[in-house]
Order: sequence, then C-alpha cells, then structure tokens
Amino acid sequence: MAEDTKAWFDDFGASAAKVKEQVPNTINGFGGMFAKIMQDGAVSLKTKELIAVSIGVAIQCEPCIRLHVKKCLEIGCTKQEILEATSVAVMMSGGPAYTHMPMVLDTIDGLQS
Repeated sequence: MAEDTKAWFDDFGASAAKVKEQVPNTINGFGGMFAKIMQDGAVSLKTKELIAVSIGVAIQCEPCIRLHVKKCLEIGCTKQEILEATSVAVMMSGGPAYTHMPMVLDTIDGLQS
C-alpha cells in the first residue's frame, strides 16, 4: 500500500506541474489564498488541516484527502487525531464519507512506512 500512496503522490505532482504550466494564474491565485489562510491565526494550522481533511472526506475528494492527510502528518498530527477528525465527517455525511475512511488509513500508513 505504501507504494500505491507514493505512486499517487508522484502522479499528482506530475499532473499539477502540467496544470501550473498551462494555467499559471489559476495556480498562483489559489496558492496565494492557500498560503494566507493555512497558517496559524485565531485557529491553529493544526486545527485548520484537520478541518480540511475532514471536509475532503465529507465531499469525497481523493486529492483533498491525500494531500491534507500528508499536511496533517507533516505538522505533527497523530494518526488518532486524523482518524477522530475524519470520523466527525463520517458522522455528519454518512455512508459516502464512511467509504473514504480506508483512503485516509491507506494514506497515513503509506506515508508513515
């Protein structure tokens, strides 16, 4: 599974580079907003990342889930914190969100191996 996770990140990185080349204004605009919002403020960056990964689960967005799990781990979130936060998304969104919990686990395990 770790290889699948690594392959996903490699493929996404290559695809994102192509998008940046084709529509740099879109990427730069989004990147600027992301940088301004995803930092410590009245709400900590850790909390914001846990919210982001939970929203990814709730809206069933694979890239959102994988990228924000990675960010969560990079800033020191524990596996249990990520799983509890995404469990709130399951509670709020039901079965469709539940079906994405294995992706959360796969990404955590793949990045930690």
